[in-house]
Amino acid sequence: MLAQKPTNPNAVLAALRAGDLSLGEYIDQKQAHFFQTERQVHAFVPEPDRFERLRGAAAELEARYPTPEGRPPFYGLMMGVKDIFHVDGLPTTGGSQLPPEALAGPEADVITTMKGLGALVFGKTVSTEFAYFAPGPTRNPHNLEHTPGGSSSGSAAAVASGMVPFAFGTQTIGSVSRPASFCGVIGYKPTYETISRAGVIPLSPSLDHVGFFTTDLALAHNIAKQLVQGWFPPSGSLGKPVLGILTGPYLEHAGEEMQAMVRASCAKLAELGYAVKDVPAMPDYEDIRLRHNRILAADAAAVHADWFARFEDKYHSKTAELIRKGQTVSHEQLDHDRFGRVSLRNHLVELMIEHEIDLWLSPAAPGGAPAGLESTGDPVMNLPWTHSGLPTLTLPAGKTAAGLPLGVQLAAAGQQDERLFLWAHGIQQALKN
Repeated sequence: MLAQKPTNPNAVLAALRAGDLSLGEYIDQKQAHFFQTERQVHAFVPEPDRFERLRGAAAELEARYPTPEGRPPFYGLMMGVKDIFHVDGLPTTGGSQLPPEALAGPEADVITTMKGLGALVFGKTVSTEFAYFAPGPTRNPHNLEHTPGGSSSGSAAAVASGMVPFAFGTQTIGSVSRPASFCGVIGYKPTYETISRAGVIPLSPSLDHVGFFTTDLALAHNIAKQLVQGWFPPSGSLGKPVLGILTGPYLEHAGEEMQAMVRASCAKLAELGYAVKDVPAMPDYEDIRLRHNRILAADAAAVHADWFARFEDKYHSKTAELIRKGQTVSHEQLDHDRFGRVSLRNHLVELMIEHEIDLWLSPAAPGGAPAGLESTGDPVMNLPWTHSGLPTLTLPAGKTAAGLPLGVQLAAAGQQDERLFLWAHGIQQALKN
């Protein structure tokens, strides 16, 4: 097992900002751990001069902020970047065999923002091909014979193994929430279109969300404040949220171990004064899944039209099949399916109002990470939150009998990301007790 008990990244950042730990010393520590860990986990895209580049970037940062006064909040934060984000000076492959020069583009807005706040790009993390289902070489740090999930495979594994404290991912179905659950880390997916997707190779612009992974909820909260557009801090203090459990066809997709963990978590929360309500919802869940997958296919076909025409033979069979399927979806069908996203969002929010619910609590995956690397697992538990565009936080909450992580998924109403984080702090503490 290579997953580490995480050090407190906020304490490390404080030491870096204060000058108690130099960037050079910190990079030396990270380099030693990387060489011990990466050869087994394969979380990062290979980069021969990684640490020379990193030391050069650190020297520039030190020259910009030679004294502790005025150092930015994420001074020296090492970040992994999913290999569909453009980063100046690094090629973007999208986890594919296409020539990087054909995929090149300007640096992603979120990367430029984080650099401006003092973060350093540790490297590109492995992505499934174009953030779909064709897996890369990354392994789960909790058991190297199991998948880390996808499509943000490398980002989740890099954080879980302690190589970086923070990494960017994206979610089009379940590509942040599911690997966060499989790897036992925190995964955040914001309200749709509240974190910029500029400079990120899309899979489905109708569904894509930029999100990220950390091991520390306070760090995740602080980063979200900097990246989410339209951040709305609530006035006054918040009481304990009322939690809703979606019953019906959706919950039936979770396996026995995951359902037992969710019920045990709810019982623990109820003992601590949280109100928990079962709410029947989404009786048409199978139709929602079909609708989501049609949108994804149609959007992917449009995004990849030029690349696929030029490089069809370089695409993995799974991605090629998706694109060909998308080419058959009519404009009328696509418009109808996109409207269905609004219907689902309204349905979930109306249920929250009717039953006086603040947060939905649900399984973040059907169970623990499946064995083997041929599949990245089923995103069925994440799909409705991505389809509706509601914000989610995945928190580690238990383990399988075999010792693999299990996570719960908290979802709030749209544009309520700040409340989601504030409530999540209390829930995380309750689940740890």
